[in-house]
Amino acid sequence: MVFTKDRKIFIKTGFTDMRKQINGLAAIAESSMPEPPLSGAYFVFCGKSRNLIKVLYWDQTGFCLWMKRLEEATFPWPASDEEFGVKVGFNFPVLVGLILPVPVIYSNE
Repeated sequence: MVFTKDRKIFIKTGFTDMRKQINGLAAIAESSMPEPPLSGAYFVFCGKSRNLIKVLYWDQTGFCLWMKRLEEATFPWPASDEEFGVKVGFNFPVLVGLILPVPVIYSNE
């Protein structure tokens, strides 16, 4: 999977039942996010154990579901909107920061 920097990213704060697959996650995105799942934006979900995240997106031919499970670490996931501040308008470095459990350094070079 290649993440593109020009897509919007929507974080579902709190914890999601990770047994849900494409249809269940698309239904959550439809009911709780400001844009529809077919918009092409990335919709990011995390389980209660915080060792598994899923990214749902539409690529013009169908839904894609990307998943990452950490074996020892956990993802820094906000339990509520109040803890995180706002759940929309994230940029690409925020998504990478959630996916990679290690600090990432960005350079313009």
